[in-house]
Amino acid sequence: MICMRIENIRKKMEKKGIDALLLVSDSNRNYMSGFTGNESFSVITLDRAIFITDSRYTQQAREEVKEYEISEYKGSFSDYLSKLAKELNINKLGFEDDIISYSQYLEYEEKLSCELVPIKGMVQELRIIKDNDEIKNIKKAASIADKAFKHMLTFIKASMSEKEVELELEFTMKKLGASGLSFTSIVASGVRSSLPHGTATDKIIQNGEFLTMDFGCVYNEYCSDMTRTLVIGEPNDKMKDMYEVVLAAQKKALKTIKPGLTGKEVDKVARDYIQSKGYGEYFGHGLGHGVGRVVHEMPRISPTGNEILKPGMVITDEPGVYIPNFGGLRIEDLILVTEEGCEILSKSPKELICIK
Repeated sequence: MICMRIENIRKKMEKKGIDALLLVSDSNRNYMSGFTGNESFSVITLDRAIFITDSRYTQQAREEVKEYEISEYKGSFSDYLSKLAKELNINKLGFEDDIISYSQYLEYEEKLSCELVPIKGMVQELRIIKDNDEIKNIKKAASIADKAFKHMLTFIKASMSEKEVELELEFTMKKLGASGLSFTSIVASGVRSSLPHGTATDKIIQNGEFLTMDFGCVYNEYCSDMTRTLVIGEPNDKMKDMYEVVLAAQKKALKTIKPGLTGKEVDKVARDYIQSKGYGEYFGHGLGHGVGRVVHEMPRISPTGNEILKPGMVITDEPGVYIPNFGGLRIEDLILVTEEGCEILSKSPKELICIK
């Protein structure tokens, strides 16, 4: 698997006209090497692959990284990299221009005698199609999130704070086997539920309010992502109408997802429906995004999403309606694009649930 990834990236390197590639981001470096730690580097040339770390991770690297030469550096990494570039006769070094800071770039530019070539998206283009092992890990992460949500339905009640809900949710996912969180959980109730990314506060959850929970976990380096919105107590007619519209839009998009469509075509199905029901101005974000080693990656399922959907992509379908000073909701599933259409990885119920 790692050998194939190295072979594929080398084809991209040759096409780009670079003779070496420097990877510093955890997601790209670990995808290309099998490492599970951080604060390390890799340099891939057309005939060598070198994994570079310090004494904290040398033993771990030797155990996990099988297709690379393992090299331990001391002192300044840029000094080490400069020396390595000369030894390997590197003329054009690709770097992650969307990851490396401007100050780091200036340091490399000063110390390296080779040309630095930006390669934004090169590894991400490989990561966009998941193999069987990746899909298995994502499904497990989604299953953990589903089990945590099921528990939360027995835990949540009026008079709790949003932070209490957040802590229980995150504790439960880790107790069920998650190694961490995909992102800071979103727990927003009442008027705060109109904030698409409203993180938990000390606000007390009250009857007659929406409670939106957007959360995910990490399992074996892979993320899940789902959103469910509950009503505490009884919803009013406006809340019922909003929920019905968002749920219908989410389901319409699900029925549309299949290989060959672009992200913007799928987005349009949900967006046009929400617009037709009078809530268009309250749906401002894209319908979804890719999920994998990080929770937001290619492809984009949005009005600007030009990537064509292919089997093996994992994406989200998450329309929402957010009305300031009233409240909002979002319903999100994690989706695997298949040869025939799609498979829904989030198994939790989506029909309106009221917590009495």
